[in-house]
Amino acid sequence: MTPKRKRLWLVVGSLAVLGFAATLVLTALNDNIVFFYSPTQIAEKQIPPERRFRMGGLVEAGSVKKSADSQETRFRVTDTHKTVDVVYRGLLPDLFREGQGVVAEGSLGADGVFVAREVLAKHDENYMPPEVAKALKEAGRWKEGK
Repeated sequence: MTPKRKRLWLVVGSLAVLGFAATLVLTALNDNIVFFYSPTQIAEKQIPPERRFRMGGLVEAGSVKKSADSQETRFRVTDTHKTVDVVYRGLLPDLFREGQGVVAEGSLGADGVFVAREVLAKHDENYMPPEVAKALKEAGRWKEGK
């Protein structure tokens, strides 16, 4: 075997090992990636029921209903165009209230209700995703400088 052919096999073998390693890394990352959607994007896309993702928007005024006998809370999240019903079991953050920005992580149930595993309340809209911020600006609900 000539040195030229040895180098060729070494390069081919190295590329195969590199490709296998890249496949393993991407497969591992795919299981841990959590996408972010606004209520409008959720309504437009066909998201599988067990797919975990984050949803953000404003807690709709008058929509928060706390169960008297358990820690279950139901509310609606809106981006002023579409609204998604959310159910959460657990203690809500101190900053959680109607009209406030919120990010919830969970998955859609078979009935279309978002089952949240975690709820994060935001103190202002400075950390709002661009899609939700644009919808709020168009609706005149954006609080600039607060």
